[in-house]
Amino acid sequence: METAATLQRGAFPLFAYLNVASRAAGTMKKPLFQAFPATFAHGNTGKHCIKDGMKIDPACGSGNFLTETYLSIRRLENRVLRELSDMRKNQLQGQISLFGADSGLSIQVSISQFYGIEINDFAVTVAKTALWIAESQMLKETEDIFAMHLDFLPLKTNAYIHEGNALRIDWNDVLSAGKCSYIMGNPPFVGHQWRSAKQNEDMQVAFHDLKQHGKLDYVCAWYNKAADYMQNEKVVAALVSTNSICQGESVGILWKFLLEKKNLEIQFAYRTFVWESEANEKAHVHCIIIGFSIGHQTADKKIITGDTLALAQHINGYLLNAPDVYIQARGNSLSGYPKMSKGSQPTDGGNLILNEKEKIELEHQYPQTREFIHQYIGAREFINNQKRYCLWLKGVSPVEYRKVPPIISRLNAVRALRENSPTESVRKDANTPALFTQIRQPNTEYLVVPEVSSQRRRYIPIGYVAPDIICSNMLYIIPTASFFMLGVLLSNVHMSWARVFCGRLKSDYRYTPAVYNNFPWPNTTDAQKQKIEATAQGILDARALYPDASLADLYDPLTMPVELQKAHTANDKAVMEAYGFSTKMSEADCVAALMKMYQQLTEKEEKS
Repeated sequence: METAATLQRGAFPLFAYLNVASRAAGTMKKPLFQAFPATFAHGNTGKHCIKDGMKIDPACGSGNFLTETYLSIRRLENRVLRELSDMRKNQLQGQISLFGADSGLSIQVSISQFYGIEINDFAVTVAKTALWIAESQMLKETEDIFAMHLDFLPLKTNAYIHEGNALRIDWNDVLSAGKCSYIMGNPPFVGHQWRSAKQNEDMQVAFHDLKQHGKLDYVCAWYNKAADYMQNEKVVAALVSTNSICQGESVGILWKFLLEKKNLEIQFAYRTFVWESEANEKAHVHCIIIGFSIGHQTADKKIITGDTLALAQHINGYLLNAPDVYIQARGNSLSGYPKMSKGSQPTDGGNLILNEKEKIELEHQYPQTREFIHQYIGAREFINNQKRYCLWLKGVSPVEYRKVPPIISRLNAVRALRENSPTESVRKDANTPALFTQIRQPNTEYLVVPEVSSQRRRYIPIGYVAPDIICSNMLYIIPTASFFMLGVLLSNVHMSWARVFCGRLKSDYRYTPAVYNNFPWPNTTDAQKQKIEATAQGILDARALYPDASLADLYDPLTMPVELQKAHTANDKAVMEAYGFSTKMSEADCVAALMKMYQQLTEKEEKS
């Protein structure tokens, strides 16, 4: 039996459906044939027995998953045969036969039970060859167990690998769903923004019944095709995918559709793990494995995180033991907290922005420009303490800059760029080239949240910024945020929520107002609120101990100062107490509790 760690390494046997709870062969006290009698009993005619079960990989490539699954099940079958032989004191020696013979004990597993679909003709040939080699290898192993010769050469079984585009053909033409037990696969990982024109057409075909598929990754098409194939059949499926399909906007689009419209139910989930390529230049892909069926099929659902397995009553689209919730875009905080918005957007082709050298030269030549050159920060500048500047001419008299040739030259460039924009609103702003196209700069100190932040950090760096520092559209701003709000947003509770609901840029967090606006805030007593305010101040004080360090330095897991670690730990504890959460709760349990709070808030909102 395979452990979760084996699955992570890439061997992905479909009989994980039968034994994912057992974790490892060493934990089993019964002989294998007694532990799974319905599966291994000779002559069993059930759909999911080894003898009759058919498997299909609709994106099989060179057949790695098919051959690994075949090899794993045959090894398991050989163990059963060995145990039966030992139990009967070698009475079975010389009585083993091939592939379901009517008399005696026969091998039940054949490569003719393994089907694949692959678009590349060379890969099709490789997959067929790999299956034939695997079958020959395992039959030789069976020979060694029984110390007898099996007349299996030349191989008489077929390797059913179909050449074609899996998103455009009917899978029933390859293997009837009525005969299929398992779907497995590792479909192509292509982000929605990187799809080719042909792949976009594939999506149109696969999502014939879902128009809002434009922002879904290419791999999602296999889920809808599988759901269609599985309708009214007791087929179970498991696909390896990038974790992005269970994050951010994808959940509300894909999983709401599959769970509610296609009656799909997630039976087990292997949560995010890093799949490393064996190539010299390794690609780190953040993957998940999702096992699903149409309707309820297993008594206990299972969630695997690392090497930990937990039972679940229900697995939602975020792969958590929690209700089905889908955050939605909303203009304001569900809990009534101050509005979050993006910073100001220049739409200037870089002409209103200055680097440090350009700033110094302009101020030296035209001293009056010091009054309207401001520090300018986006997420990168905020986190890394980098210096950039901008011409901030809002409310500045033209007399101050009309006779400054470098500025006039820049404004002419801004006007030309905007006039040629495909966006009508930007073309209108060509008439005011001295101003940003979107101005949201607060007049008081404000809180900023980076749009993009490294997933290596335990906390997204969040902090206050002075009103004379211009915030770009790469930061989100909350103009009237209190210390209490800072403490909650910097807590592990908010981070656990953000890790689930943030989008991703590669593997980094991509924060959006939807994360903030749907976040359930705690109902606190005055004492709890004051405690969080104090711990938030403690975090700022710990940062201040290192004035030369950037937030990137301070929040790097390897270099985070001990004082800052302790300040965050104290803040985490105070926020957990305010929610009534135990400090022993796992992150998944924390998010599940927040989802229940969110569900209650949205139900209350609908009634009001």
